[in-house]
Amino acid sequence: MIYGIGTDISQVNRFERWVNNPDIIKRYFNEGEFFCKEAVSKTAKIEVQARHYAARFAAKEAFSKALGTGFAGLCLSDFYVKKNEDGKPFFELGEKTKKAVENRTGKDFSVHLSISHEKEYAVAFVIIEKLR
Repeated sequence: MIYGIGTDISQVNRFERWVNNPDIIKRYFNEGEFFCKEAVSKTAKIEVQARHYAARFAAKEAFSKALGTGFAGLCLSDFYVKKNEDGKPFFELGEKTKKAVENRTGKDFSVHLSISHEKEYAVAFVIIEKLR
């Protein structure tokens, strides 16, 4: 049964200022989401990094909307986007976030995530599924 759905869109150029500000990055993202310049190239452009963070921020916004709480009670670095071996994105939930979801859905739940970006925008869609 679907507990909640959420979607969000972020304008990529908003995150260009964040790229060179480690304090902002640490405030909104988990270490597991930090952009690794070497992953793309040694000279990764600011735009590439901005798309990376815009997509992950949109995913967090969409998650908070699917949960129905907004960011109230959530720590943005306690849940973060990872990719499986096939490149499919998923959320890694920290204890505080997992507990917030369990308080609403029970212990048996699944979170589905889709993210995409194209030039100026990044978009994310999240479904929280209550399994029992």
